[in-house]
Amino acid sequence: MEIKRKAFGLIILFGLVSLFGDLAYEGARSVNGPYLKLLAVNAVTLGLITGIGEFLGYALRLISGYLSDKTKSYWFLTFLGYGLLISVPLLSLAGVWHVAAMFIIAERIGKAIRSPARDTILSQASSQVGTGFGFGLHEAMDQIGAVAGPLVFTVLFMLIGKERIGIAAYQKGYAFLWVPFLLVMFCLFIAYRKVPHPAVLEAEDIKREVPDKLSKIFWLYTLFTFVATLGFCSFILIAFHFKSANIITDAQIPLYYALAMGIDAAAALSIGKLYDVVKSRKANRYAGLNLLAVIPFMTLLMALSVFSRNRVFVIIGVLCWGVVMGIHETIMRSAIADVTSLRKRGSGYGIFNATYGLAVFVGSVALGFLYDRSIQFVITAIIIIECLAMVVFYYMRKEA
Repeated sequence: MEIKRKAFGLIILFGLVSLFGDLAYEGARSVNGPYLKLLAVNAVTLGLITGIGEFLGYALRLISGYLSDKTKSYWFLTFLGYGLLISVPLLSLAGVWHVAAMFIIAERIGKAIRSPARDTILSQASSQVGTGFGFGLHEAMDQIGAVAGPLVFTVLFMLIGKERIGIAAYQKGYAFLWVPFLLVMFCLFIAYRKVPHPAVLEAEDIKREVPDKLSKIFWLYTLFTFVATLGFCSFILIAFHFKSANIITDAQIPLYYALAMGIDAAAALSIGKLYDVVKSRKANRYAGLNLLAVIPFMTLLMALSVFSRNRVFVIIGVLCWGVVMGIHETIMRSAIADVTSLRKRGSGYGIFNATYGLAVFVGSVALGFLYDRSIQFVITAIIIIECLAMVVFYYMRKEA
């Protein structure tokens, strides 16, 4: 019981780290699209900035994941990665899009450095309480910050007034994010002091059952992740669409993002627990992967709704976007712990996340390119891609 309490405490502390971290960077991400538009960026350049940032934010995890396995420096890489969150409040000093783009990309690089190491530590703790529940609880706490962050800008813009919203207004919001950044580093330090050697938390049954290599199911799972994510557009493009098509006001854009993050949190906790229940009932550690079938269907519904000019359909699309994100951040992360051994865990997370990032990069640039030509092109592309994802899911399910 003592080791379970220690594991649960570590999950809570990492939840607080992610809560304050998301308050900072998700708050910024909710308005980065409109802010870059004010700095005279078009949709293609926006897609390129987003794509490069997301690609580096995932591709570099190949290196950081490999290093975390080889050096076992999980805490060092976690601290270094979270330290780069300083680039978020520094956006308050960016007056030209080139500098803003540099800070946006730097934040993504920080996420690349910390994620494999952090997720490895979190997977060790989660093995004591259920990987789905552990990652689901972490994601739910994470999303509290993701909801609060956009609300910072919503409240600020409402206080300033629509007529006075310009570059200076956005910079005031970015400056406030110094507070959550400092809280991130404080909570991370407490977590390290309490559990400096998290490997002792790994459950014995996982150590015995998982082969010490990357299996075929791992590679099929990674392929499915790539195809399904390729057709999942980022919220920065959705926010760009809202402003370009004048569907909602500047103050409402971060509010819609906060709504999506709230749905993300609820979906993460519930589907994470369901993931553990399915595995337990089927007595098969891969059985929970069946829940991934929801992703292509919800992504299709999102595409058909979020680019509409009808407010009701837009809200439905935003809700679908939140559900898919919740599944991405819960099942997709927790499953890696179930299909890899501890010795390959960092590399597994690195490969998986690099593939995810490549999909986000290609998808962001392609969908941004198509958006400049026709929204119908964007919707058609997403439908085709997600149908292919369903085919890959069939083969993955057959193997599992």
